[in-house]
Amino acid sequence: MAKQRSKELALTENELVIARDELDGLKDMIYVLSCAVEDVRSDIDSASRATRETLQDDLRWLIESAEPVIASDLRPRPT
Repeated sequence: MAKQRSKELALTENELVIARDELDGLKDMIYVLSCAVEDVRSDIDSASRATRETLQDDLRWLIESAEPVIASDLRPRPT
């Protein structure tokens, strides 16, 4: 079904169609993840000031931010 639809839309093998709300949601998840990465990087760079508790909190946030991205399902949906 997906191949037939791509032919109808004249898409190449390297192009795809994604709903705007799905793309926006993915962008939002990636933004949150990038903020978490930056915070962890900043705390690691200033490790002399960071406490064990701070680093544990950062790692928890990093994991919580990564899980939705990992779980996102970008496979084609049946039409």
